[in-house]
Order: sequence, then C-alpha cells, then structure tokens
Amino acid sequence: MDNLVIKVADFLTDFSDIQHIRYLVFQVEQGVTAALEFDGKDADACHLLAYRDGQAVGTTRIRYLDDHTAKIERVAVLKTARGAGIGKALMLEALQCLMNANIPVVQIHAQEAVRDFYQRLGFEPEGEIFVEAGIPHVKMKKLLTSRTGR
Repeated sequence: MDNLVIKVADFLTDFSDIQHIRYLVFQVEQGVTAALEFDGKDADACHLLAYRDGQAVGTTRIRYLDDHTAKIERVAVLKTARGAGIGKALMLEALQCLMNANIPVVQIHAQEAVRDFYQRLGFEPEGEIFVEAGIPHVKMKKLLTSRTGR
C-alpha cells in the first residue's frame, strides 16, 4: 500500500471529506440516520483520514473519555476501497496515537458483523450484544502496551 497515507485530520478543512465518507458508509449503506451519525461530538474528537492515490477513502475518530480511556468510533472505508487493508491501517494508526498520548485503555462499540476484525487487533468483547442505530454491536476493550498487534 505504497499509495496509502493516513493523517490526523484538520477538523475545519477536512471535515467535509469525513462527512462524505461517513454519509456514504453509514447513512447510505447502513441506513443510519444523520442525527445518530452526526451526534455533535465531532468537534471535540481527533479524526484520522486515509488517502489512497490522493483521494480520501477512510476515516475514524478518537474521543478521549477521561485521562485513561479513549473510544475509537466511526471507522469507515468507502466500499470501492475495501479489502485493501485500509481499515486495519486506520486502526493501527489510531492505536499508535493513543499509545503516544499514554492512554492505556481503548474502547469500541463494534458492529457484530466485524467483531472478528477487531479481535484480530487485540480487542476483547465485554458484555452482551446490544443494538445501536438499529445494528447489533458488542462493546470491546483493548489494553495498550508497547505493541499494537501489528
């Protein structure tokens, strides 16, 4: 993936790319309402953008819940770019950002359909399956050490 670049997004200049990706993935493909997808928490989050051949194709956001815990959310890769490892690259970059910030605990609410993807990255399920935005999810947690599961 020599043509893949992942960067920390500038919220003011890059949010339109983030919105576009999330709109296509979550609203169009999965039927999530705009009110649920754009929940008012974006301005306070750290966003990552993945570019392939100069085009924005993936995104995720990181929210800091407290001094020890962060939550990775809204992992989205355009349908035309899936299967190339972009989601994994976004997650590894997000985990590295959190390690650099000395955040030891990371949470996600994983869609049940992609639970295995997150388990391969070292996340462990916690609790029962629940429905969020009409989609089955499972809460997962990862404790960060010096290795991110690369």
